[in-house]
Amino acid sequence: MTGPDARAIARSLRIYHAPGRGPALDRFYARFLAEGDHAFDVGAHVGDRTACFRRLGARVVAVEPQPRLARLLRLLFGRDPEVERVAALVGRAPGEGVLRVNSANPTVATASEAFVAAARGAVGWEGQEWDAELRLPVTTLDRLIAAHGLPEFVKIDVEGYEAEALAGLSAAPRALSFEFTTIQREVAEACLRRLSALGYRHFNASLGESLAFSHEGPIGAGEMAAWIAHLPPEANSGDVYASLEPERLLP
Repeated sequence: MTGPDARAIARSLRIYHAPGRGPALDRFYARFLAEGDHAFDVGAHVGDRTACFRRLGARVVAVEPQPRLARLLRLLFGRDPEVERVAALVGRAPGEGVLRVNSANPTVATASEAFVAAARGAVGWEGQEWDAELRLPVTTLDRLIAAHGLPEFVKIDVEGYEAEALAGLSAAPRALSFEFTTIQREVAEACLRRLSALGYRHFNASLGESLAFSHEGPIGAGEMAAWIAHLPPEANSGDVYASLEPERLLP
């Protein structure tokens, strides 16, 4: 089966499930989730966020399209009735799509041709090669909500396909996050426009895997777009957090 090799998956497991990382994740995400809440982990990868959300007491829908990673999630969470696993891409409309796979670095699998083009030759993306393609089903956030209920928090990390995923959302969860990259700042702008249309007015951001907010308090969509536009290329990536309740975005 085409997809990431065992060595790449093992490396991701060592990085994202490293000893001591769990408590830092729990402290950060405790502002968004508590016992009895519901979360979507879209782009679950090796399940570090899903594991965090479960430790916080939330039930989780873990969405991961890569077959070998989906099997890993079954091994990690298959006996947990509070974790639903969905093997699909998430986009603006249901159907079928193509996932470009980077066998040596499964964290950057993407359904976005534009993402692959933007990464080619970019600072910080040297040597990345998308060497395989998988044709997979596409669902939407609205369909996931219809099947599983409206979550309190949604994490979206789909490598340049975030705006497409948000285009399939018509109801606003209490809070959500989406990944951005400095090679595709226009995708972040599109996400911010979509979230503003859904009623979000409060945003903060975290660079890389710092698990720390970059702003002293929530800012508006326009200010967030300007901040991302002025980041140096070597900032590489981060996550924008949006909340209907501004106090959740305080450091």
